[in-house]
Amino acid sequence: MTLDQAATKTIIDIVRHAAKTEILPRFRRLDPDSIDTKSGPDDLVTIADKGAEKVITQGVARAFPKATIVGEEAVAEDKTLLDTIRDAEMAVIIDPIDGTWNFARNLNQFGVMVAVVSHGETVFGLLYDPLVDDWVMARKGEGAWYGRPDGTERRLQMSNTTRLSSMVGSTSIRRFPKETQYDLAGLFPDFDRMMSFGCACHEYRTMAFGFVDFMLTAKLMPWDHAAGVMIVQEAGGYAALLDGTPYNPTIHQGRMMAANSKDSWEALRDKFDFLID
Repeated sequence: MTLDQAATKTIIDIVRHAAKTEILPRFRRLDPDSIDTKSGPDDLVTIADKGAEKVITQGVARAFPKATIVGEEAVAEDKTLLDTIRDAEMAVIIDPIDGTWNFARNLNQFGVMVAVVSHGETVFGLLYDPLVDDWVMARKGEGAWYGRPDGTERRLQMSNTTRLSSMVGSTSIRRFPKETQYDLAGLFPDFDRMMSFGCACHEYRTMAFGFVDFMLTAKLMPWDHAAGVMIVQEAGGYAALLDGTPYNPTIHQGRMMAANSKDSWEALRDKFDFLID
């Protein structure tokens, strides 16, 4: 399936409404009772996550009655929802607040991510910044674009950096097993800069703008990567699991890297090959 401009505008408008009504009013106004944990002490969920997912889910259900909706917080309650992505003609995957740890700690590095997946293939991705009210989006085969409410649009392109020592990379080292963290950290000086956003939404946005050359991750939940990977690819980049398996949103285990080109990906993979499962 494909989504036309009107359909994607509808999704963007739904996300903008959820941000205005559920996320922004609670930013830096959360009390301790509004913050909870899920799988561990650093896996946070807030009243804003739940409220935003509910609003986006309801809006998508009204606009696209036949869509299968897979929200991060809904999956926390029912993990079988992940199994619906593979065969759905239209699966809408929602991360209501990506970077919840940042949001709950009053840091401004958070966003909303939405992907539309058809039979396991991502056909639309959205990375929305509630604080600035702008977005990066892509429809399959149409490039990656920066957009604003005033109608401003700009096509985005990945960086053209080829020398590894000049590259800016991003990873969350804590996602990797302790026994590999020291070896991974030991490679950081080989690059110009290594960063950790704590927010995949802004990680992928910064890549699409051409300011980060590669990212490396060991967590593959679809709400974190389906939208961002497609946007990176539409901006001229390349993404795959470290073992060479092409990424798709139905893969939930493994280690994945996105880079500004396939040549860069292959050179980087040679450095990180000790991380291959």
